[in-house]
Amino acid sequence: MTPIEFRRHLHRHPELSFEEHATAAFITEQLQAAGIPCRPIAKTGVLATIRGRHTTAEDRRAVVLRADIDALPITEQTGLQFASQQPGVMHACGHDMHAAMLYGALCALAAERDFSGTVFGLFQPGEECNPGGASLVLQEQPFADYEVVAVLGQHVDWQLEVGQIGLRAGAFMAASDEVRLTVEGRGGHGAMRHLLIDPIEAACSLVSRLLTINRTHPNAVLSIGHIEGLGATNVVPNEVRLEGTLRTFDEAERTALHALIAQQAAEIDSQFGTHTVVDINHGYPSVQNNAALVEALTEPAQAAGFEILSLDRRMLAEDFGFYTLHYPSLFWRIGVGADSGRSHTATYAPSEECIDGGIRLMEAMAHKLLQR
Repeated sequence: MTPIEFRRHLHRHPELSFEEHATAAFITEQLQAAGIPCRPIAKTGVLATIRGRHTTAEDRRAVVLRADIDALPITEQTGLQFASQQPGVMHACGHDMHAAMLYGALCALAAERDFSGTVFGLFQPGEECNPGGASLVLQEQPFADYEVVAVLGQHVDWQLEVGQIGLRAGAFMAASDEVRLTVEGRGGHGAMRHLLIDPIEAACSLVSRLLTINRTHPNAVLSIGHIEGLGATNVVPNEVRLEGTLRTFDEAERTALHALIAQQAAEIDSQFGTHTVVDINHGYPSVQNNAALVEALTEPAQAAGFEILSLDRRMLAEDFGFYTLHYPSLFWRIGVGADSGRSHTATYAPSEECIDGGIRLMEAMAHKLLQR
């Protein structure tokens, strides 16, 4: 099966995070057909293993090539002949593209195995939601007996043209936390405010105060995306629920902002007489690219015909950040062009022209890092 056929099969049959059972079965079937040993990991993921033919008993070096495989709860509207056959589910972030590039790279590496060490091909589930499939992979410690010299991943990007890749050393993508606050008051008739502790008034003041974080902390972003107060025109509810996201790059600032959010909620409670429950769910850590691996990518990328762009830090999050906490890691963006449309939309159709280049880049990096 060609990588494009592989991609189109996955696109027709998308599955949501941690539900990738048929996806994993298909990947396993195709790897086995190519003679590549593999096993389940993180319940609905697949881990392939290719041992180089120059590997000695003492050589425990390993490179991990990673792709995510889950889809999104979106009804596809692309009109493609291979559009999703699963109602309400779509590969709208390009994970089918990532998996196809990894599959192609593994097939190429397995065909000649001209390296010393081990290449792992990690088809990872559940990138799109907490706790993140990467965290589950690491809990199993699949690389404990190896010296991991690099974990490599790539992500299609509609803001880059085909033939371009983009990355940066150090902090590249943000840590993400889910912020939930419940402002509890005393509701009642809207005309009898003297009897109320109004959670809506308190919640509005709290949102205004929280959003000042975006002015006082230029390296962080806080957004409140959901406000729910189930009252009526003349009914003030007992509570208001707020939900939002916090994005940071520095762990010390991340911790400090958690404390600041709780402090601001307490100050609002003191002012209005409310009681606010603060729940901040730790999400993905920041993606931190290893500087030496950024440099190492230059020659293979140029040989594969790519233009290399230096990108600014991005407030988008990726559970690839978990790998960067444990191993030298590198994550880059690979262009599919603006004509592909925007990701996470029903009309997203990334150009398959990038697949061959992505395959060659992963293959070349594995060879370079595992030279005999």
